[in-house]
Amino acid sequence: MAIFPVLMVGAIYLLLWRPQQRRIAAVRQLQSKIQAGDEVLTTSGIYGRITRLGEADAELEIAPGTVIHIARGAIGQRIEPESVPRAGEPHDGETGTD
Repeated sequence: MAIFPVLMVGAIYLLLWRPQQRRIAAVRQLQSKIQAGDEVLTTSGIYGRITRLGEADAELEIAPGTVIHIARGAIGQRIEPESVPRAGEPHDGETGTD
C-alpha cells in the first residue's frame, strides 16, 4: 500500500519534472550561445538576424532595413544561414509546382 504513493511521485518526476528541466537547460544553453549577427528563428516563426542583443531584449533584422524589437526569450533557435528558406523557394514539404 505504501508503494503506490512512491510510484506516483516517481512517475510525476519521470513524465513531467525531468523533461521540463531538460527544456529549461536547452533554452539556457541557447541564450548563452547567441550573439549579434546570428541567424535565428523566433518562437512565433519569424526568421531574422540579430543586430543588437541586450540582457532581456534584442533587435532582429527581418528584411533589409526592417528591424523589430523582441524579447530575448522569444528566440527559439539558432539556425545556419544556408537553412533559411529564401523567397520563392519551396519549404515545409512544398514541391514548388502548382
